[in-house]
Amino acid sequence: MTSPVATPTSAPMAELVQETTALTRRLFLQLQRRPSTLVAGVLQPLIWLVLFGALFSRAPEGLLPGGISYGRFLGAGVIVFTAFSAALNAGLPVMFDREFGFLNRLLVAPLRSRSSIVLASVIYITTLSLIQSLAIMATAALLGYGWPGMAGLGLVLVTLLLLVFAVTALSLGLAFALPGHIELIAVIFVFNLPLLFASTALAPLSFMPPWLGWLAALNPLTFAIEPIRAAYAGPLDLSVVLLDAPYGPVSGYVCLLVLMLLTAGLFLLIRPLLNRKLS
Repeated sequence: MTSPVATPTSAPMAELVQETTALTRRLFLQLQRRPSTLVAGVLQPLIWLVLFGALFSRAPEGLLPGGISYGRFLGAGVIVFTAFSAALNAGLPVMFDREFGFLNRLLVAPLRSRSSIVLASVIYITTLSLIQSLAIMATAALLGYGWPGMAGLGLVLVTLLLLVFAVTALSLGLAFALPGHIELIAVIFVFNLPLLFASTALAPLSFMPPWLGWLAALNPLTFAIEPIRAAYAGPLDLSVVLLDAPYGPVSGYVCLLVLMLLTAGLFLLIRPLLNRKLS
């Protein structure tokens, strides 16, 4: 019996998968040795969920749209904030590899494709973000804030994946564009909480002054929060209006479309930078 011969197209793909797997495994080994990143990524939003949920637990009934409790309203925002924060830190491992010289070693190594460096970071951060977000969802369920059905869970995962891909692309681009990790951490601190507060994570648009309502209605986090909030609300229908924005009604399909366009746009934007830095 003759052994199968690899086709010209399958061999490069197999090597790319092997390289990406090895680099991804390295990142998870780092996490295993220093699990504080995972713990802190779950602990911070968990504190937000518990404290803010308790703070507004006695809010008058009917205060929020649909008459839902503040804890359930807040849950979607905390889930998105968890995934967003993890993805925003995606560039830090790459930045540290740049500063410690490991990235230069990879660039001179006989890799089939240097795209494996980027793919490994995307896979690692996506997995980390989903683990942290699912931990927050489980905690919210234990606190009595509900759990989406099967269709709702699928919508939550799709929404989080789109957001994580978009923010990861942005963070990786910053990791190659900025001079060092101090500047990258500064950018993360500057944009992290303001983007959270200028969204519908903590309050609906009707509670906000007009200028803040406009910012929240244009914030990508809002387009991720509202579909997830709809997944918890009951029967799933993405054609209904989820957001009464100042510029017009926004349905669930529009929210997902905006996230898709944002993800594609950011990857196309950083592609020339990555090609130049990894060449």
